[in-house]
Amino acid sequence: MEEGASSPQSPAEGDGSPGDPLCSPVERQWLREARGFVRQALLRGGPSEEREANSSSAAAAAAAAAAATTTTWRHLSRALRRCRGTQELPLGYRLVSLLELQSQQHHPCCSHLTWSSEEFQKSACESKSLFPDQRILQRAHLILVGYLTERKEDRLTDGSLYIRDNTGTLPCELLHFKLEWLENLLLFPSWTYIPPKGQNRDGYLEILADPIQVMPGPEKRIDIPPVLDPEQAAKLLSARAQCKKVAELNVAGELCRLSTVLSIHHKVFFFLFLKCSHSEACVPILVQSPQLAWHRVLQLGHSYVLTALKISCLKASGLRVFVPSSSSHLLTYCMEHVTEQYLDSTPEGSSVLPASPVVCTPPNSSLEVGERDKILVPVRRSKVVSYAGTITQILNVQAGLYELDNRFTLCLAYQQQLNSGRGLRPGACVELRDVHLLQKPLAAFPFVLGACLRTTLVLKSFSKCSILHQPATSCGNLYIQLLLRYNLTLPLYLCLVSLLEMLEKRFCCFVQRQQLFLCSSHSTAGAAEKFIVPILNSLVPSKKQVRDIHWEILAEKHHCPLEQYQILNPPCQIPPFSLLFTMAEKRCLESFSPLHQMSSAPEIQHIGAQELNRRLAWSYSVLSAESFQPPIMLLGILRASSRSGFLQLRDSTKALSCIIFHRDGRPFADVSLLGYLLQIERFQLVMEQFLQSDFPSWQELKTQEYIKEKKSRLYAQFFVEDVKILHSEKRAPEVPKAREESCSVVKDNGSSTAEPRSPEGNLTNIERAEAASNTPEPPKSSAADGRCVCRLFLATQKEGLMWRNYPQASEGRSKGGQEPQLCFQVTVLWMDKPEQCKNVGEAMVQKELSAFALGEASKAQPEILLLFLGKSLRWFPFLHPGGLYQLIIPQCSELDVFDKLCLPMGSGNLSMMKSQSLFLPVPDAGYLHYVSWISQLVSEASEMEEKLFSITEILSPSFTRSLVSFSGVIAERTLCESLTGKKPVAACSAKQLKGNRLPWDYSVKLSILPACGSSAGLDVYVEATFLPYLSGMLPGAKILFHNMQRKISRLKNVYCTYMASSCLRVLSPPPPDSSSRPFDGTSNLSAVYLSHILLQPHSLCQVQVTCHLTCVLTLSLRWSCSLCDSILKEGTCIQLNPPCLSHTGVIKASARILVEDGTGEAVVLCRNHQVRDVLCLSPKDWDVVQKHVWRKGCVSIQHNDGSIGPRCMEPPDDLLTLYLRSLCRSPIVCRSLVLAARLDRKPPEAGPRQIRRFFSHETEFLSQMRNQLNLICLSIQTAT
Repeated sequence: MEEGASSPQSPAEGDGSPGDPLCSPVERQWLREARGFVRQALLRGGPSEEREANSSSAAAAAAAAAAATTTTWRHLSRALRRCRGTQELPLGYRLVSLLELQSQQHHPCCSHLTWSSEEFQKSACESKSLFPDQRILQRAHLILVGYLTERKEDRLTDGSLYIRDNTGTLPCELLHFKLEWLENLLLFPSWTYIPPKGQNRDGYLEILADPIQVMPGPEKRIDIPPVLDPEQAAKLLSARAQCKKVAELNVAGELCRLSTVLSIHHKVFFFLFLKCSHSEACVPILVQSPQLAWHRVLQLGHSYVLTALKISCLKASGLRVFVPSSSSHLLTYCMEHVTEQYLDSTPEGSSVLPASPVVCTPPNSSLEVGERDKILVPVRRSKVVSYAGTITQILNVQAGLYELDNRFTLCLAYQQQLNSGRGLRPGACVELRDVHLLQKPLAAFPFVLGACLRTTLVLKSFSKCSILHQPATSCGNLYIQLLLRYNLTLPLYLCLVSLLEMLEKRFCCFVQRQQLFLCSSHSTAGAAEKFIVPILNSLVPSKKQVRDIHWEILAEKHHCPLEQYQILNPPCQIPPFSLLFTMAEKRCLESFSPLHQMSSAPEIQHIGAQELNRRLAWSYSVLSAESFQPPIMLLGILRASSRSGFLQLRDSTKALSCIIFHRDGRPFADVSLLGYLLQIERFQLVMEQFLQSDFPSWQELKTQEYIKEKKSRLYAQFFVEDVKILHSEKRAPEVPKAREESCSVVKDNGSSTAEPRSPEGNLTNIERAEAASNTPEPPKSSAADGRCVCRLFLATQKEGLMWRNYPQASEGRSKGGQEPQLCFQVTVLWMDKPEQCKNVGEAMVQKELSAFALGEASKAQPEILLLFLGKSLRWFPFLHPGGLYQLIIPQCSELDVFDKLCLPMGSGNLSMMKSQSLFLPVPDAGYLHYVSWISQLVSEASEMEEKLFSITEILSPSFTRSLVSFSGVIAERTLCESLTGKKPVAACSAKQLKGNRLPWDYSVKLSILPACGSSAGLDVYVEATFLPYLSGMLPGAKILFHNMQRKISRLKNVYCTYMASSCLRVLSPPPPDSSSRPFDGTSNLSAVYLSHILLQPHSLCQVQVTCHLTCVLTLSLRWSCSLCDSILKEGTCIQLNPPCLSHTGVIKASARILVEDGTGEAVVLCRNHQVRDVLCLSPKDWDVVQKHVWRKGCVSIQHNDGSIGPRCMEPPDDLLTLYLRSLCRSPIVCRSLVLAARLDRKPPEAGPRQIRRFFSHETEFLSQMRNQLNLICLSIQTAT
């Protein structure tokens, strides 16, 4: 009292009463709030709790609380004074509770009670210079006070530390820790609060400076008893006889190794190893609760004393270790206060083994011979090093991957992060002891630091960057679950992480991450596990070694999954669809470039400029998964595009068009797969290239300046049986649940569409519009939500996608006039009356329809034309003739909705149909559900199905129908001039011009062969206007054509054309062996006699004949101008009107040869490179002949067979003519041949029959012969 009277007290020194006359109004207000904080946030958890509980009355309790508040505040004010070094109150700061900190602070912040503004600015500038791209922590003027504890509420201790007050608990991380801080009230002068990244998670506190004890307790002094050094303790540990005699002992030594805190089978523990100072022996000590806080005190290289240790044997491994007892203490080693104890001599008969773990010997760098022979891939050994660095990036917190110093990848997955990775943020400095260094275990990871169970990770400093906390979870962590299940090496684990990261990045905008990464140990396997497990099964040996945690830590020689590794080549790659286009284009240029293929083709030297540029206008390449190294795999969400009418596989980057088949040839109609995440390993990638060029000749093909425009189209082809469903989201059905078809695809029951949560952030504007158009919009109706009306129909005829003129009858569309719209139409029969159901899912029940019901329905109901345009274009890939479907109108309860939607028949395209009286525009919100095929339900349904004709029937002269449907295999695909002439571009809309990749004056000629192996062929012509919406027309593909127009040319040849009411469907893709080369229609030709061709010419298109060359009837060699096709003589075109200035020419050769096989004879026309084969000239001799012809421009030789009339022989002008004339008569040319040929469809000229002269001995006979058979050579070989 006297001391207080002589020296006035500051507010911080006094009792802190708001009525203190020494306090200003601001100080009194601050003191009032501080005392209220102490009473509300600190007392209940403080030492006065017991006194409050024992109070006998409310008044006594209030008095006790007031006294406890005054006492606590007095100690707290003294702690504040010691911390700040001043007597003034920290009026710029306020006390904050943990609940308030968590609820109101959503951004990282820091508080430095002892720092000035200049010190904080200096620290912020230093951090900004190190991490210029990161925000610096904001400073908050808050005072943090709380109790430091090991427990959070009623949970067991796991080695973590918490700060607790009456409002809540927060985990914390400290750089330095003392055991006497536990359960004491502490003032934290410098700290950082890091909120969590995401909801339903806790943030944590980083304690930057040592806390100050508010109420320091009495110092505990423990007398150090006699101790054993680790060498003596190791002998005792290995001698079984003495182990039973020793109850407790004390061990002192240097801490040489400290494991991480582990939690196995709900037991939390860690190992520490004490090393002897004068030997290399060390002993293991297993520490469990309640001594887990020791782990934060222990420092490598320091010496400690552990008292009251017991010897225990681990059940799993049988190893003996020391374990602390309930009375054990951890003390700092001091030589002056330690007395060493020595064991008695070892009794006879007891075997003394070496110390359990000896860490002085480095790992052996050589493999055993037997093990080395088993390994085919070179095995590397990692280096055990120590490293200190700064975390520069969090690569994947759940996978335990961080980046150090922008150079090293730190992998902590082989340790357990029980503290959820707190403190490991970019900018934090860490020190690693005994960490494994691996060089390039995977191509994407040059240097990796792998932390095993023997690695010690020490946090040296916290980050000053404002980055939220990403907690690493162990429960349900798919990365860690698979790592432990397969005991993966580091290269395999990094490969696993890369693949799962790819999956998350591409599809988390469509599928929730929680469902994507579901673990089978907690629920059904998610998409990620379904995807990665087969890959791991193919990479990991079936007899994989089980990881022994105890042996890994305690064994004398270090063995862990990081000790040795093999450089791993990725087993597969899953490029994003935005990159797949570039990869496929690059691969095609390397192997299947059309320019390179054309330049290496034998007939290229004989093609003019116009034909050359036409052949280059449309080319294709077929790639498989094995065309890339490593092989690629397709992953995507199946969608139906409402812009193009194609099926698409979509990821977050782009969409890839696709065509899906059934192996049995059935059309793909499974609407239920829409929205599913699919995985395809066997597929074909088709790259179609469209070139607009003006190459003058083949010699300039390598010059890129002649290419005016280049476009490409990429799409995939695969069988539905090769599809693996990774995810099918179960939710309330806004779209129907489809019936499972009988195929090898296994899918879960549930809705068929999984709309993306927020894909707009990763897609382009066009793709966002596409995603929006794929989402059904509910129609405007007053009906209750969930009601829908459905009706069953049978599709009888389908027309292809094209631009058609229809009246703008829909609401919201412009009135007046007609505008071309992309659409398709289907002729259907209603099979029942409209039905109402409660929701869309109820409309999915498949109906059992009898033959009688179907027949009566087809007779009673008129045909309706369903018109699909706008968003309903997405149903184009699923609608096929002969299929039963349900048309569902959601959010509707009116049964006459189908009658209201029907419009009267208009003009234009509708008048071309048979006898429909109504057409129905399908609403955008309408949904299509596939039920079954009519042929599967009714055996008498042949009358309802479309009639398919064979190619032989169509080629028959007696065939009279004009519209035909047939199927066949494309033998050849070529571009030719349009059959209708050039179409004016002005008549086409801008959208049509944008979609077309070929000039309007082109047509595609498809040579179709029957799939049954017959050689009868049919030509099909498709105009360029239809091509943008047709895909899969590749040589070798099987195609089904609907409603093709049959025509007969002036030369009496039969062909078909694709028209507006036609449609085609690809039944199967080209065979895999034809993916790298054009389909060769001559590979499976049947061998016939020439007389058989004469008897049945209409049924044979391409044949193979073994015959003898009798003579060469005509031979013509000429140099033609590549531009105007006139004769080119010595590099000058002879055309004068108008003059042609071209100096580029091509050699053209033709020969008509007479062949016979004993049953008949034929004249075969050979062209260009085939002439060289006929004359048996080597490439060098052929070049010499071409040079001689170049001087003359043209050489023609005509031979008479000598059978009739006078001989018409050209006089030999020079040596070239004489040489060729002699060559044509030589036995080298007149030889046995194997010809692949086709009929010349140009009919023979009408005239008198040919007179042939025959000799028998000396008798001469003259006979009339019918006209000879004309063939066109496809290939020629010498018969062996």
